[in-house]
Amino acid sequence: MKSLNRRRFLGRTAAAGLAALPVTRGLTAESTAGDPSSVSAGPSYAPDRSNDDPLGVRASFPVTEELAYLNTASVGPLPVPVRDALHAYADEKMHRRNTSVGREAIASARTRFSRLFGADEEELAFLYATSGAENIIVSAMDWRAGDNVVVDELHFVTTFVLYRELERKAGIELRSIPSKGGAVTLDDFAAHTDQRTRLISVAWVSNRNGFRYDLPALADLAHAHGAYLYADAIQAWGTFPTNLHAEKVDFACGNGYKWLHGDFGCAPFYVRREHLEWMTADRYGHRQVAETLPGHRFRLKTSAEKLEYANPAYGPVAAMDAALGFLEGVGLDRIASHTHALASELRAGAEALGMRMFTPPDNPSAIVSFYHGLDPERLGPALAEAGVAITFQEEGDLLRAAVGMFNNRSDVDRLLGVLAGLV
Repeated sequence: MKSLNRRRFLGRTAAAGLAALPVTRGLTAESTAGDPSSVSAGPSYAPDRSNDDPLGVRASFPVTEELAYLNTASVGPLPVPVRDALHAYADEKMHRRNTSVGREAIASARTRFSRLFGADEEELAFLYATSGAENIIVSAMDWRAGDNVVVDELHFVTTFVLYRELERKAGIELRSIPSKGGAVTLDDFAAHTDQRTRLISVAWVSNRNGFRYDLPALADLAHAHGAYLYADAIQAWGTFPTNLHAEKVDFACGNGYKWLHGDFGCAPFYVRREHLEWMTADRYGHRQVAETLPGHRFRLKTSAEKLEYANPAYGPVAAMDAALGFLEGVGLDRIASHTHALASELRAGAEALGMRMFTPPDNPSAIVSFYHGLDPERLGPALAEAGVAITFQEEGDLLRAAVGMFNNRSDVDRLLGVLAGLV
């Protein structure tokens, strides 16, 4: 095989559905569950007792016909019903038979999301990207030199970009906690939090290694110091049952294109009701108008919708609505039970092969990361040839696998088989 340099390797593996990252653990949490039985669902999906299709969903994911796709933490494949919803939206935009379809989709998606994740509809805005939420929060807060924000090294890069800029412009201090064994503990956060802390920001489930944070404990810590808690939920939405009110988090946001199995461009943003009065938008437009008054004056909306300044991306909204209905039909409790168990099997198998784990043990998430210790220029093509899609991080040395609802033991075995053949 023609030799690959590191840059060419990463380019080829990315094109084949591969990529890369790191992790932390110590603040894990079992789901702060809402009551899944109280959620009315779309069509239900029956399990296949053969264990080839434990949740009865593989037929809805054509990607399973070609790949052992263990890469939902990068991009979640569209299930057929979501693809159909996008087709229906495009057809309507072409024929213009029902011009209210976009408004109907956003209203339905707002209701579905609130019901599924334990929020009130008034607490939910739809943004275009996850990063929009944290920017809105920062813009609405009154910062003073000497204030601090506490994060940890398992967070996504956008957070560091944002707070480094705030550090430069407003004189705040960004405090970043190192991880130990792929985890960050409550004690670690407590040691970095004081009366000048304004915000604690975490990735609810880390994109680097799947480490899952205990939000209620972190919220109690933040609130005891007069601070807020923000959770980047892009690796959390759709992976376990939860109730946002019970999680005590002040703000949470995550785009729909990963574990929600929607599309880019629709990011549900939760703002706890008590913050709606002071939370201000970072830009303004016609969609925020609740009432038009004489003399080009306006009364603006007071719910979280006031953060939606312009028309949403109606195609991604239609995908979100269909995706939430699909998740309701499968059941978040069933998804968590299946994916977490299979991820544990993958972690045990990789550890048995001598891989150095970055994901801590007993971590309740669907993501597993480890240092494979192999030649990336051999491993990447071998995985691509076997039809295994994962993500490489840290210049190819760290492998991140993500177990989706449609994955089965055969997918995990295919990944482990490739690794075993090269050990």
